[in-house]
Amino acid sequence: MSEPDARAVHRERRVAHWNAVARRLDRYDRANRGYHARLQAIYRWLIPTGQRVLEVGCGAGDLLAAVAPAAGVGVDFSPEMIRLASARHAELRFVCADAHDFDLADTFDFVILSDVINDVWDVQQLLDAVRRHTTPASRIVMNFYSRLWEVPLRAAQGLAWSRPMLEQNWLTMGDVTNLLALADLEVVRHSTEVLWPFRTPGIAPLFNRVLAKTWPFSMAALTHVLVARQTASVVRARPTVSVVVPARNEAGNIEQIFQRTPEMGAGTELVFVEGHSRDDTMAAIEGAIARHPERRAIALRQSGIGKGDAVREGFARASGDVLMILDADLTVAPEDLPRFYDTLLSGKGDFVNGVRLVYPMQDQAMRFFNLAGNKAFSVLFSWLLGQRIKDTLCGTKVLWRRDYLRIAANRSYFGDFDPFGDFDLLFGAAKLSCKLVEMPVRYHARTYGETNIQRWRHGALLLRMSAIAAVKLKWV
Repeated sequence: MSEPDARAVHRERRVAHWNAVARRLDRYDRANRGYHARLQAIYRWLIPTGQRVLEVGCGAGDLLAAVAPAAGVGVDFSPEMIRLASARHAELRFVCADAHDFDLADTFDFVILSDVINDVWDVQQLLDAVRRHTTPASRIVMNFYSRLWEVPLRAAQGLAWSRPMLEQNWLTMGDVTNLLALADLEVVRHSTEVLWPFRTPGIAPLFNRVLAKTWPFSMAALTHVLVARQTASVVRARPTVSVVVPARNEAGNIEQIFQRTPEMGAGTELVFVEGHSRDDTMAAIEGAIARHPERRAIALRQSGIGKGDAVREGFARASGDVLMILDADLTVAPEDLPRFYDTLLSGKGDFVNGVRLVYPMQDQAMRFFNLAGNKAFSVLFSWLLGQRIKDTLCGTKVLWRRDYLRIAANRSYFGDFDPFGDFDLLFGAAKLSCKLVEMPVRYHARTYGETNIQRWRHGALLLRMSAIAAVKLKWV
């Protein structure tokens, strides 16, 4: 049989199959209620309410409705499924079209592909069609069966414990990553989900929220869930920049910050947030502003306490398209900031985090126990965030203002727990599936003042934040 003929037969069989499933969907849904309830919980966590959402292979539209979109569109090639979806969810729009070549002439914040890539003829063509409906800020969220479950799922179908399926594409995570790359897409985050696909109080939460994410149990999980985005897309415009400088007892460093911080993009402003200093830091800031009328700069007196609060106050007053944090101790050189700016504009990441643990450090730049703690927490937080993070406490961080506003809007999810400010941003970015990239920097010894880090007390706080991240980011 020729390729076009085989493809046509494949499509006809599947349209007939899913039309038949639609006619008996309530019966099948009763058998699969636990699995689909868990999927809905996962997608609601990954997709904030009020987004523009497209679901390809939407079936009866229940998952699309569960994420409460501001505008939701479902695409499916089964006329019976589209009829059923339209009756169930009149507030959403449904289109009968083939997933391989549909064109809605629109883009979306999120695209859902739930149990679809196992079933289509050409996954790459599907992903190409999906990509045309996204922007660099969009996210594609998909789940697909683990290859290890091929035999158990066939057995479950034989016992009428799951919806019937035709032959499937049993793909590995490596297969899917490669297919995404061929469509100019990349994985941002990945998790293994669902060890117990039944609604069993007590057992299901333990198996699905904790054990499914924990090695070695994760190897037996039923489904992979991943979030993808377009690969690097260079920003052609020259956005403005705000460099927020929390400054407490840093009077001797202020003049250097004015002299050494480069002008970037369409303009750079310095936002100093003075934090109840015992020296004359505020006077030093005001004097430097007067001496450097060529620089855009503002000085704020912090109303709260802690670096995290200072960063939030500075970001609230900053006007730039790109937001940067520069520690006033100058242990990270201001001259490094253009590299962060260029990386963000390259589209290689949505959040650029400085890393002090790559290059050799100057003597006394970081004490031994601080260094050991940083390395230990980097391993822990990489697992918690689902993305590589080598240095959790480097103060130099750069992100788009639009992403910070989304992080701030969702801050109540984690609560006010972070005196440093680093984890408020890292956790928030991970929750929103921002891609984190790391920028190695040279870490210099202080030339003025002394560190505000208290290793043992702050180490205990890091352990507490690890527990928060496990509950809020990992075991959800």
